[in-house]
Amino acid sequence: MAGAHNLSKDFFELIKDIGESKSKQEEDKIIQREIEVLKGSMPAPNIPWKKMKEFLVRLLYVEMLGHDGSFGYIHAVNLTSSRVMIEKRTGYLAVSLMLHQDHDLILLLIANIQRDMGSSNFLEVSAALTAVMKLVNADTAPAILDNLMPLFNHSNELIRKKAVMAAHAFHSKSPSSVAHLDASFRKCLCDKDPGVMGASLHLLFDMAKQSPDDFKDLVPSYVAILRQIVDHRLPKDYDYHRMPAPWIQIKILQCLALGGADE
Repeated sequence: MAGAHNLSKDFFELIKDIGESKSKQEEDKIIQREIEVLKGSMPAPNIPWKKMKEFLVRLLYVEMLGHDGSFGYIHAVNLTSSRVMIEKRTGYLAVSLMLHQDHDLILLLIANIQRDMGSSNFLEVSAALTAVMKLVNADTAPAILDNLMPLFNHSNELIRKKAVMAAHAFHSKSPSSVAHLDASFRKCLCDKDPGVMGASLHLLFDMAKQSPDDFKDLVPSYVAILRQIVDHRLPKDYDYHRMPAPWIQIKILQCLALGGADE
């Protein structure tokens, strides 16, 4: 396990006890005992960020096994402020897994997301975008949108792809919030990275379902991309059992079917 040397003996004892429990009742007793430990430890003052990171990982186990860990959510939000990358990513992972888009703590998280989306460290941007895709709703999307738009032109392809995926999440919750970004999404369809292009297909397909006529002009682009795929011009990483990029092919065919539905 990466970083296992940074975890305490208590953590490994917890995992060992859970794995060796003989019944659900025995497992519940272990988790209840862990909850009491965390409730007593997490609010303590001046806890090192590294220790808080471990507490949150233990809290994730509590939640995964069906118990309430809401007493620790605020600490996950606070950990997203850490300047240490692994701790920040743990904080974002925890809030993405434990909070829902309408949770009251989302408002406290917005400022951290906005700051990290503007970071020069692409790992911080990536962590923030992961939370955006999961947690932003129709009410909070406008606060994030201005930070999201520059990321369509980011130098890192992972960030461009996640930015498109975040925009797709915005569209699914509030289509009107991203309708004015039509030109940016079309540009992403021509991105040199196949991952960004593939992500934009899903977004453009959903937008076209609402207004097919507005996207019929993309048919030549879809055909050109499909020809590139069939000619094996995409990296081998996108092949599946020697079939070139089958999932992208399927989505392109769906887009073409939608564009020619009334023809």
